[in-house]
Amino acid sequence: MAAMINDTTNQDYDRLKEVKHFDDSKIGVKGLMDSGITSIPRFFIHPPETLSDLKPKSSTRRPDSESNGIPTIDMSGVEDSNRRSAIVDQVGRACREFGFFQVVNHRVPVEILDRTIGAIKGFHELPTEEKMRWYRREMGTGVSFLSNVDLFHSKAASWRDTLQMTLGPNLPELEEIPEICRNEMVDWNQYSKQLGELLMELLCEGLGLNAGKLKDMTFLEARTMAAHYYPYCPQPDLTVGIKSHTDPGVLTVLLQNHIGGLQVKHGEDWVDVKPVPGAIVINIGDIMQILSNDEYKSNEHRVLANGCQDPRISIAIFFNPLKRDSLFGPFQELISPEKPAVYGEFLYTDYMKRFFTKELDGKSLTNYYKL
Repeated sequence: MAAMINDTTNQDYDRLKEVKHFDDSKIGVKGLMDSGITSIPRFFIHPPETLSDLKPKSSTRRPDSESNGIPTIDMSGVEDSNRRSAIVDQVGRACREFGFFQVVNHRVPVEILDRTIGAIKGFHELPTEEKMRWYRREMGTGVSFLSNVDLFHSKAASWRDTLQMTLGPNLPELEEIPEICRNEMVDWNQYSKQLGELLMELLCEGLGLNAGKLKDMTFLEARTMAAHYYPYCPQPDLTVGIKSHTDPGVLTVLLQNHIGGLQVKHGEDWVDVKPVPGAIVINIGDIMQILSNDEYKSNEHRVLANGCQDPRISIAIFFNPLKRDSLFGPFQELISPEKPAVYGEFLYTDYMKRFFTKELDGKSLTNYYKL
């Protein structure tokens, strides 16, 4: 199979046929590497305009971006009112400038983080024949393993595999969750929900709103997980791990292992989000940018193809509203004659339909709803 889909000299190249063949094989990118390929299949090769942008535009870095790329915020003492006020200020600044930050001392035990990463790595490194049981593009059971959620929409595929899972309002039936990561997913679901609730309070307070406003809007209830595996890529300069995009929800909580590759757009540059031991990465989604009336920034980010022999592991949890038929727009408290609404109101169902029928890139969702 590897030879067949790796033939780039064929003048009658049929991309759709090759993509479908890859998808039907259910082996994923990890399976391609296990088959012994030394160059990537043609449908993974990105156009020159994407690849040229992977190189740094300048050698300069802003002073606040030098150490770890984005702000790292110490959450210890968040229950103390004076300390909490300082944390709210730091979170607010990070959301306004980067839309990204890392948190440490977040009350999630480090062993939980390590076990979660290890369990996801274990799933992706199962024999291909075992993983095939979960390979599907629909989420009817609440669990699916696949390569590239936008495989059939995108101009070029990205070098990663993903285990997707619905976490809220309810977990899938336990027997649907792969046994190798079942207990870890149950635990991580609880801890990440608690962290998500605290972060939503801080985001609201940073806008001068009631701390429980996002929770009252059911943003804590609908949660999905995307656990990505980025195997070694033999030609990392020809493809990407995930192309540049923004997240659609209100908030994303991301766990990553020691292999870097995540980058955030900052001005004209891409800033590395360097792994910090014991830290969790937080980023603002498009809905939060809209609700905040452009106070908070949903920033473009991407993951480079992995040139390391060790795999990159990342586990993202996306927080979305449970009330899907509700109207959303900027918070009324943030609209004034001096700062009129930047966005019109829209139905969340319409918003998500647009997200899933477009290629996973760019900022078109927030732009679409701008007044």
